Amino acid sequence: MPRHLLLFCALLMASAPGMAMTLYSTTDTFGVASYSYQPSPGARAKALRDTPLERIDDQVRLHSEPFASGVRFLARNDLFAPVEVELRLSRLANAQGSNAPRIVRRVLPPRSTVVLSVVTARPGSRLAYKTKFRHAMGDPAQRPQAYRYPFPWRGGPFRLTQGANGSYSHFGPKGRYAMDIAMPEGTPIIAARGGVVVKVENRQSGRGTHPSGNFVRVLHPDGTMGVYLHLMRGSVVVGEGQRVAQGELLARSGNTGNSTGPHLHFVVQRNVGLSLESIPYRFDRPLGGLPNFTAGNP
Repeated sequence: MPRHLLLFCALLMASAPGMAMTLYSTTDTFGVASYSYQPSPGARAKALRDTPLERIDDQVRLHSEPFASGVRFLARNDLFAPVEVELRLSRLANAQGSNAPRIVRRVLPPRSTVVLSVVTARPGSRLAYKTKFRHAMGDPAQRPQAYRYPFPWRGGPFRLTQGANGSYSHFGPKGRYAMDIAMPEGTPIIAARGGVVVKVENRQSGRGTHPSGNFVRVLHPDGTMGVYLHLMRGSVVVGEGQRVAQGELLARSGNTGNSTGPHLHFVVQRNVGLSLESIPYRFDRPLGGLPNFTAGNP
């Protein structure tokens, strides 16, 4: 491996415990990149974080509904998956007694609206408060069931290029147990396990605006979720809310988002309590050590 890549991987490994750091890259006249913790003239900063795969702020929202003597707090879940939410009320003033908890945590069913709290004001007073709203897809009360995953693609054989706890990008809780499999763009990607499609992205070109690129997220019956990343733009053939069976076509592999070559990034996640984390999984046949029959490497 080239020296500058070895240094890059070493720096990434050193950053793992904090899950966030900044590297500074410089490129010499021969096009060789070097990386350092320290800024230098002309260096470009690169922030490395364990970023979420997708945002759901526009589909999981908190609403405050004032009424004559107080305010009602409701949470709306527009996703086709359950969502765990937490409402924290702070700087609460002029509330009637202790008729409302300061911290409320609930699991919202798919496509639902739930009242989280109702706060009544003292007679003749006006309520004052601050809210903090957090959420994570999935129900943390569900427990993963043993399952051997068939390969989520057709064709091959293909080569594993980064596995669990990989030094390049699989070092944070959300992607620690992910696998990267190098394969030519356009390889059919199929559901490794049946479930409900709960989130898709199909419009990103190249690196785009999000590291996941185009993706499909499938919620399994046991509450775990399989996520298929870096897919080809326009290739996703399933929609949110659609039920898919194991082996059903989802999309085609690509090279979008934070990808340095054509490959599929496959990860299984679950809600561990207001946070999505990757969990270990196994394919139903060996993968590591297969020869590389691909057109490129991630």
